[in-house]
Amino acid sequence: MKKQIICTECGNSNLQQDYETSEFVCHDCGIVVSSTELSTEPEWRAFDQQQREKLPRVGAPVNWAIHDKGLSTNIGWQNRDYSGRKLSPEQKARLYRLRKWNRRSKVSDSVQRNLSQALSEMSKISNRLNLPRNVIETSSMIYRKAIQKKLIRGRTIQSVVVATIYMACRQCGVIRTLEDVAGAANITKKEAARNYRLLFRELKPSVPQVNPSSYISKIVNKLELSGETERLAMAILNQVSEMKLTSGRGPAGIAAACIYISSQLTNERRTQGDISKEAQVTEVTIRNRYKELVQRLVFNVSL
Repeated sequence: MKKQIICTECGNSNLQQDYETSEFVCHDCGIVVSSTELSTEPEWRAFDQQQREKLPRVGAPVNWAIHDKGLSTNIGWQNRDYSGRKLSPEQKARLYRLRKWNRRSKVSDSVQRNLSQALSEMSKISNRLNLPRNVIETSSMIYRKAIQKKLIRGRTIQSVVVATIYMACRQCGVIRTLEDVAGAANITKKEAARNYRLLFRELKPSVPQVNPSSYISKIVNKLELSGETERLAMAILNQVSEMKLTSGRGPAGIAAACIYISSQLTNERRTQGDISKEAQVTEVTIRNRYKELVQRLVFNVSL
């Protein structure tokens, strides 16, 4: 750029560009040679040369929750030109054909149609469960991997979508049970669990163990208990974890037993039936976990 532009006063080609004002200034005489050059620098801040080179001028970010990753184009439904005038009948017919083939080109084969329908169903279920954006993106990535390995054939789209959403919730640390996700999609828990086991066996993802402390906050909110009861339940859970009493036990059952003990100590009594309903475990499970904890723990009650 410096070799193409020459100073009109002294004829010198030693020009320097001011990136803030987008001006070319002669280094010798100081005259502003050009002030209409467009800046091709990135809009984002960069603190070193490596960051500056990694920030190109691009459009909207890629969205994995859309079957074409959000890179497609849409033709508006208004039959008007850029200035607002109505189109002629010939132009309307041509625009109608363009809209039709633009819509068909987005789902050109069976894989794209399957993916489009699955991601649409995934968005509906996620809205019912009030899931964050990162869970939807993770679930869509898992479903794309399942399509690549041809794990969808012979199974309903809805059941596989439920399995991917539950797996994404586990990976992102969002507490949703398999019954919650299956209920939002109106399918049985048995069908969802079968597809989840298939994806876990074939894809071999990294799914962390569920922390019982997450269940405590969820159950306490549903039972409308006080913060003191929640803090006491967390303290009991921490002590139980240090004593290795949670090994081989379901996290929901351990959390429910801790809440039952803390509610008894703080006089905010809730029955085992009420807690089991919100924790989605049986009363027998709470009773067994409660007996195991009480036998090993020592409580100081002030009268």
